[in-house]
Amino acid sequence: MNPLPLGRRRIAIAGGLPFWYVKNDVRMRKKINDKGHEKEAAMRLKICMTAAFAAAMILCIAGVTVGQEKVVIPEGTQIVEQVGNKGMVNWTEGTMEAIGIGAPPERYIGKPQARPNALRAAQVDAYRNLLEVINGVRVDSATVIRDFTTESDVINTQVQGMVKGAKVIKQEYMSDGTVEVTVQMPIAGNFAAVIIPRIMEKKQVQPPPAGPAAPAPTTAPPPGGEVFTGLVVDARGIQARPAMSPRIIDENGREIYGSMNVEREYAVQQGMSGYARDLTAAQSNARVTNNPLSVKGLKTEGAGRSDIVIAKADAEKILAAGDNLSFLKKCRVMIVLD
Repeated sequence: MNPLPLGRRRIAIAGGLPFWYVKNDVRMRKKINDKGHEKEAAMRLKICMTAAFAAAMILCIAGVTVGQEKVVIPEGTQIVEQVGNKGMVNWTEGTMEAIGIGAPPERYIGKPQARPNALRAAQVDAYRNLLEVINGVRVDSATVIRDFTTESDVINTQVQGMVKGAKVIKQEYMSDGTVEVTVQMPIAGNFAAVIIPRIMEKKQVQPPPAGPAAPAPTTAPPPGGEVFTGLVVDARGIQARPAMSPRIIDENGREIYGSMNVEREYAVQQGMSGYARDLTAAQSNARVTNNPLSVKGLKTEGAGRSDIVIAKADAEKILAAGDNLSFLKKCRVMIVLD
């Protein structure tokens, strides 16, 4: 019995194809179609699995970010010191900025060379202003950067070289043809690598303060061997000021935290302390991780007001557990200022 209806047999005969060929051809096409559907289904499954894997990776990455508790401190809670009307130090972000303004020479006004020349003049002005900002940065309660650059030609040359490499973060072309440029340089990193060793050298040659020796710690370790992961000093209300090398001392003048008990690499890479205006933001900052000890500053010492005095009981609490010295060495300290 022929496998094809009469009409299709006539088409096959007219095309010169035998019936068995047409029958096999139909079966072959059906097999191909079935394989095509299987391939399409496999492809869809593969796409779904890929999408699910990508979604899982995104969730994992998000979980890692949350686990690190990276906190972006709002601008209103940042510690910013204005330097004149052309520069500032953002102690929370750890940056130094300056603004420069440039105008084109008269002979280029209205010509294509006007903007490039104005931009170049603005950059030169910004670098000059940034150098002034840097020279006024507070190192500690008694020193500013200018003291270092004045007494050391090597440091002065290094600082000037870094200023020329400052990053241009903003440039604006004004309607009057002038250009305004903002440049920025981080405090940590290369700049700190020049200044921090000098701070440590200076501390080593300073004679110890006169007066009776500080008594040995008497407070027992915290119950259960509690170990803190960082230190938050609430220095609001005592007119404390930020510095590259702040000190935390107790009521007897004993240094609890300072440049002599930190590891240089940590001080260079992230600064000796972080600064914030909000206590909650400081306590949740990734710098002090998840279990910081919070203490209250009682007063300040030194002309620069960056040495902060804390209660003896709080000082003992910090020093009682030897493991707490680890976070001090790693500069896990936040200071809250007005």
